[in-house]
Amino acid sequence: MVAMRNQPGTLHALLEPFHRHQIDLTRLETRPSRTGVWNYVFFIDFKGHRDEPKVAAVLEEVQLRAADLRVLGSYPIGVL
Repeated sequence: MVAMRNQPGTLHALLEPFHRHQIDLTRLETRPSRTGVWNYVFFIDFKGHRDEPKVAAVLEEVQLRAADLRVLGSYPIGVL
């Protein structure tokens, strides 16, 4: 879950590190924030585990750009 400041280009700044590190986004949802008018929270699902080096790098970059970043879960791929 990522809360971003309301500025032009915010969504691009949020998604650009995922593109650059070639991390596949599987879902992106936007919800109004409870903190104020015109503020939004983004819920992002992607392929990868938070312990993988490229995922850790993306999360670190997003943390620097975001007002708030919370990892709600990180699960290994199941083997069938």
